[in-house]
Amino acid sequence: MSVLPLVFTSGWASGINAYAVVLLLGIFGATGISDEVPASLQRTDVLVVAGVLFLCEAVADKIPYVDSLWDSVHTVIRPLAGAVVAALLAGESGSLPELAAGAVGGSTALMSHLVKAGTRMAVNTSPEPFSNIAVSTAEDLGVAGIITFAIFHPLPAAIIAATLLVLGIVILAFLASRIRRFLRRRAQRREEKRLAGTGSHWPPG
Repeated sequence: MSVLPLVFTSGWASGINAYAVVLLLGIFGATGISDEVPASLQRTDVLVVAGVLFLCEAVADKIPYVDSLWDSVHTVIRPLAGAVVAALLAGESGSLPELAAGAVGGSTALMSHLVKAGTRMAVNTSPEPFSNIAVSTAEDLGVAGIITFAIFHPLPAAIIAATLLVLGIVILAFLASRIRRFLRRRAQRREEKRLAGTGSHWPPG
């Protein structure tokens, strides 16, 4: 069977939590659960680094505003990780050209990352932190579940991932107004800090 469904699913999941994808695939390969995982993802150093970064993301992703900053930093990292993982999977399978797999994985990761980042901006408009924790936990569990399912049933998992991606885009369109308010408030806070800093240079009257 073509590795394309697994490539698509891993790309979608990488856009949400790339470190979890690398960690899970590496563990599945190292334990012999799957023969689809390339040896480079099973290396101990790769698993250790992915595990540490996954823990960092698990914390940062649940803190309001810190999560949006983390997403901004990972705008390049997640699509790149999705492309690399996809290319490695294609190289291991031999049923799909690595360049094509990288394009599918990277573009899918970029789309899911933009949905994740935009949704998190909307969540940050809420004053309480519990929604961030709930959304982040749901994302972590969703990535773990869909990647595990994809190892055994790649085509149904890819259909689920595609459905979630489309659903996320639709939800993001409805949340666009909240995101714009969030960006305006953030720009206003920066301007207030700038003005406060400028005013502090003047001697008291």
